[in-house]
Amino acid sequence: MTAALSLLLVQCLLGACDTVWHHEITERLPQKRSARRELLLHAARHFLYGLTFLGLAWREWRGLWAWALAAVLLIEILLTLADFLEEDRTRRLPATERVLHTVLAVNYGIWLGVFLPRLGAWSSEQTSLPRADYGSLSLLLTVASAAVMLSALRDLFASLKHSRPAFWVRHPFYLGRNGSPRTFLVTGATGFIGSAVVRKLLARGDSVIVLTRSAERALERFGPHARVIESLGQIEGATRIDGIVNLAGAAILLLPWTRGRRALLLQSRLLITCELVRLCRRLQRPPAVLVSGSAIGFYGALADEECDEGTDPAPQQFQSELCREWERVAAEAELAGVRVVLIRTGFVLGAGGGALSRLALPIRLFVGATIGSGRQWVSWIHLDDLVRLIELALDRVTVRGPLNATAPHPVRHAQFQRQLAAHLHRPLWARIPGWILRLGLGEMAELLIGGQRVLPRRSLALGFEFRYPEIDAALGALFRHRAPPRPGRPAQVYFNGQCRVCTGEMAHYADIAKTASLPITFIDSTRDPESFVRYGLRSDHLERRVYLRDARGHTISGLDALLEIWQELPRYRWLARTLSLPGLRQIATALYDLMIAPSLAWRARRKAPSQGR
Repeated sequence: MTAALSLLLVQCLLGACDTVWHHEITERLPQKRSARRELLLHAARHFLYGLTFLGLAWREWRGLWAWALAAVLLIEILLTLADFLEEDRTRRLPATERVLHTVLAVNYGIWLGVFLPRLGAWSSEQTSLPRADYGSLSLLLTVASAAVMLSALRDLFASLKHSRPAFWVRHPFYLGRNGSPRTFLVTGATGFIGSAVVRKLLARGDSVIVLTRSAERALERFGPHARVIESLGQIEGATRIDGIVNLAGAAILLLPWTRGRRALLLQSRLLITCELVRLCRRLQRPPAVLVSGSAIGFYGALADEECDEGTDPAPQQFQSELCREWERVAAEAELAGVRVVLIRTGFVLGAGGGALSRLALPIRLFVGATIGSGRQWVSWIHLDDLVRLIELALDRVTVRGPLNATAPHPVRHAQFQRQLAAHLHRPLWARIPGWILRLGLGEMAELLIGGQRVLPRRSLALGFEFRYPEIDAALGALFRHRAPPRPGRPAQVYFNGQCRVCTGEMAHYADIAKTASLPITFIDSTRDPESFVRYGLRSDHLERRVYLRDARGHTISGLDALLEIWQELPRYRWLARTLSLPGLRQIATALYDLMIAPSLAWRARRKAPSQGR
C-alpha cells in the first residue's frame, strides 16, 4: 500500500504543477468565460481526488465500500476524458501542457496497476471502513486532499461566475447619441478606472477602441459596444483616433516592491506608453490629445507639506521615479503634435472595486485599524469626479501638462478611517504600528504611512467643480443604501410578462406602490423591447432578468433591482435589509442569476407556444 500511496502523492504533485503553471499562470483559466465548462469539470474531478486522497490516507475500503471507491475512480477517468475533449474544443494546449497530461496519464495507469489488486482483495471482505495509518504518507495525503479541495472550490466558483449573464447585461449602460461623435482609444479599459471611463465615453455617444490583453474579458465587460483589440498593430494608419486615454499598468499596492516587482511596475507602464507614442507617429492623422495616467506618488512622501502641480518630484523614492519616467515617455507624443495631459491620480474612491473595497473589508469584519500615527494625509478623489476630470482633459484644448486628480480637501488617515467605519456602522479600535508595515512591505509601506497632502490647484483654476469635495459626502454616496428614485424622479421596472410568476409578483408590487403613492411603473418588457435598444439588450436578455431604470437612464438589474424595489415598499424593507447583508447578498445574487431567473425564463418559453394556441 505504501507504493500505491506514494504514486498517488506523485500524481498530486504533477497535478499541482499543471494547475498552477498552466491553468493559473499561463492560461489564466479562472478569468476566461469560455473556460466555464472546463473549470466545472476540473472542480468535479478535483473534488473526487480530494475524497480519494483523504479516504485512502486513513481508511481501508472493504466490501461494498471497495465497489463504491471503484465507481469513484471510474467517474474520475470519465471526467478526465471529458476534460480532454473540452480542452481540445475550446483552446489550443501548449506543448508543455500536453506532455504533462501524458505523464499524468502514465503515472495514473501505473498507480491503478499497483492499487487495483489491493482494491480487489478488499472487495471480497466484509463491508467495513477500518482505520489505517501510514504515518507521514497519511499526513501528506491529508494536506494534498485539503489543497485539492480548495482548488475544486476555486474552479467551481469561477465556473459559476462565468455562467452568469455577462457584466454588460447585468449592468447595462445607455449608448448616447452624438451629432459629431469622436473615437477614443483606451488602454487599461477593463480596470477599475478604465471601465468607468469607457462607459462614460459610450454613454455620451462616442466610439471606443479598447486595447486589452484579454479580449474575452473586455467583451464580457463591454459586449458589442466597443471595438476590442489585443495589439496596436491591429490599428491601420488610416484609422481615425481623436484621443487616447492611457491607464494601463500593474497595480501599485498589490505586492511588495522587490527588485522584480519594481521592474514589472515600470515595464507595464513604459512599454505600452512607448507603443502609443509610436502609434501617434504612425497614424496619418495623429490624435488630438493623449491623456496619460500618472499618480501623486510623483511628489513622494512629504509629510505635512502641501503639493500642487508645480511641486518638484521627490529624489530617491521609487514611487516618484516611477511616475517621472511614465510622464517623460508620455510627453514624447508632443513631438508628433499631440496635446499631452498627465493625470496625477490620488486615492480613488468608487463602488465595486479599487483599493477602497480592500480597506473596507477589515472594517466590515470588525478588525478595522488606524495605520501608524494616523496623522498622515490621504489625498483622495471620488471615481465620478476622476472620470469627469478625464473628460475635461479630453475635451478642453487649452489643457495640457500635469493635472492633479485629487479632491480639494484631503484628510488625515485617522479621520478617513473614522468616517469609513461610521458609514459602515462598525467600530474602529485597533492601531497598526508603522514599523510592522515597513518590516513587511518595505518602501511600499510609505504610500500608507508617509502620506501626501496634494491639492488640485490647476483643476480649480480651470473652473472644474467637484461633485464630492468632502470625504463624508463621497463615502456617503458610496455606502448608503440605494433606493428607487423618489417622487419627481419616476422609475420603470421591466419584467418578463410571459412568466406567470413574474407577472403575479410585479402586479403585487404595483398594488403596494399605488397604495403608497410611489412613482414606480411596472412594464412588460416583452411588449416594449425597443426601450432597451440603445442599451444593446435583446429580447432574450429581457426575458431572463428584471431591470429598473430611473429618469436619468441609470439602469440596474437582477437582485439589485429587486432590492431597490423592496427598499421602497413598506412591507418589504426588512427583506431588502436582510438580503443586503455581506455574504448573504452574494449568495442570493448567485441563486437569482444561476437558478431562479433562468428557470423562470425557461418555463415561460415552454408555455408560450401552448398559450398562443
